[in-house]
Amino acid sequence: MSERKTRKWLDVTVGLRSGMAHWPGDPEVVIEHSREIGEDSDCNLTHISMSAHTATHMDAPLHFIDGAKSIDAMPLDTVIGPARVIGIRHRTVIDAPELHKHRIRKGERLLFKTRNSSRCWKTDEFVKDYVHITPDAARLLAAKELRCVGIDYLSVGAYSGGAETHCILLAAGIWIIEGLYLSAISPGRYDLICLPLKIIGSDGAPCRAVVRKR
Repeated sequence: MSERKTRKWLDVTVGLRSGMAHWPGDPEVVIEHSREIGEDSDCNLTHISMSAHTATHMDAPLHFIDGAKSIDAMPLDTVIGPARVIGIRHRTVIDAPELHKHRIRKGERLLFKTRNSSRCWKTDEFVKDYVHITPDAARLLAAKELRCVGIDYLSVGAYSGGAETHCILLAAGIWIIEGLYLSAISPGRYDLICLPLKIIGSDGAPCRAVVRKR
């Protein structure tokens, strides 16, 4: 079997669609055809209305730190290169004791696969008790000077009080990927490409994320 077939790119992006789960209080996702091919139009045209923090997306430091970098200022090598998918068995949190087991290395790109992938994306209702990163774990990751951290639901922090986790990571220069879908991805080492839309001055943006086994 050729290397090209054994190392194909795998899509770990959650598709956008009307009515899907979104963060409570954020705008609902509305995707509709404002024009359709017919007597009055020679093309199809789709209108999209949603928050920048919908489905698979990235957080810029500006999301929680006033005056910090916006999404268009992200260095491209932050989310292009080797990454490690880490499987988390804990049913509620990613904490420091859990991370110690995985021997986090300085400067890594880490994607956390939790039960969120197989559980939370099955419903259009927002799931409040998703697996998240605790502040103590965020401090450990910050000390490792990671390039980026990804998780498989809409926030790295808890539903209540999650701002602390965000602030710790973003203040340390760690860019955040949220809303990944890792159900079919085994823990291990991968190549990662995850490019957010270049929205000038925005605190975040939707992105397309793919991985390839190394």
